[in-house]
Amino acid sequence: MEESKILQYFEGKTILITGATGFLAKILLEKVLRVQPKIKKLFLLIRAVDKRCAEKRLHEEVLNTELFEILKEKCGADFNHFLLSKVIPVCGDVSHENLGIYDSKLRDEISQEVDIIVNSAATTRFDERYDVALGINAFGAMHVQKFARNCSKIDMFVHVSTAYVHGSSVGIVPEKPFCMGETLDGAEISYLDINTEKKIVEERLRGLEAQNATEPKITSVMRNLGIERAKLHGWPNTYVFTKAMGEMLLEKLKGNVKFIIVRPTIITSTYKEPFSGWTESIRTLDCFFVGYGKGKIKFFVGDPDSILDIIPGDMVVNSMLVAMATHTNQPSDRLIYHIGSSRRNPLKYADMKWLMYRYLTKNPMLDSEGKPIKVDEAKILETMASFHRYIAIRYLPFIQNFTNRTCSFKEFSMTVLLKIYERQPEEVKCLILIQNAFNGKTTL
Repeated sequence: MEESKILQYFEGKTILITGATGFLAKILLEKVLRVQPKIKKLFLLIRAVDKRCAEKRLHEEVLNTELFEILKEKCGADFNHFLLSKVIPVCGDVSHENLGIYDSKLRDEISQEVDIIVNSAATTRFDERYDVALGINAFGAMHVQKFARNCSKIDMFVHVSTAYVHGSSVGIVPEKPFCMGETLDGAEISYLDINTEKKIVEERLRGLEAQNATEPKITSVMRNLGIERAKLHGWPNTYVFTKAMGEMLLEKLKGNVKFIIVRPTIITSTYKEPFSGWTESIRTLDCFFVGYGKGKIKFFVGDPDSILDIIPGDMVVNSMLVAMATHTNQPSDRLIYHIGSSRRNPLKYADMKWLMYRYLTKNPMLDSEGKPIKVDEAKILETMASFHRYIAIRYLPFIQNFTNRTCSFKEFSMTVLLKIYERQPEEVKCLILIQNAFNGKTTL
């Protein structure tokens, strides 16, 4: 599709973006403002206690970041005026009905004016508290869709999911929707009842409250419950499990609103727009890179031949914009797009390890004294069994000695420490241990 037609589609449009302080939403916001200054309005849903706090978060966490420097240069002295005329922070929360927008006047204004809704609100932590992940990733998606159905001018609803909702599927993963109640291969239960999951969470929370459990205890129980329920139904972690539930709810309750589900793979820093290499904090693969570069990681767990499907954030945003402009004239009420690189530009896990080693050998990180950190070529442990053996041989004596010297209570034991350490690869095995690729047959 020609770029001019894409830009024309967004001219005069009003967009509501949820999860507006998130990584992908920031790139989307910057792109739209930079390439289509004739956008009418951008309502940004931000979790905050009041409007003033929402405005503060918008400026501190979004507009004042390096990402917007090129837009500032382009607008010059008119930058602030331009933003004030286009960007409206909205205090809300997708985990609540009506998106937690309690200002009825503002809520009515949005529902009467909005043309496009982009739901990028999510908690992406693999072992997030189950109650939190369920509220945002699953029921949050449902709340956004319900809100969209009450918008009089709505043309498009875009939901940002993840390509890994299909868990540890092997081979080519198709762009197909989930059916309500569907579970994955290896599940111990053949049907997923989302309402039952909600009740389990509520009952467990009531029980913890009755016990006067501390907040750390509640957090621990909820995190463990999420992983437990995910694996019971065939998913490796709480994040992809609850994102899959979100898709199921959207499919069941879609109504007459056209919607697109985009499923990006592992999102990394920007490739080109607004400039190369922008990211924030330490995300996904950055954790491995930084840990390896600082000499803390000596090995990686994964199949050397598995495809590490990564995609730059600006490519994801560009794909979303093209999908919106294209889908507006198509009869289908729902489309699913995988956004990844595994079919067209596959990167093997072993190649990524070698590239990191080569780069850090030439460009080493510095320690606290400013001295270069030398890295050795890391091992690859190809199976969970080899990982467990490695941990037992390398760390068991230390943990045994540590617990014997410092622990006088039963709960904090060697077994507990090992379980914490060993659980991490299990949660990300859909990224590093499975040979698959994501079909991208839907044409943009």
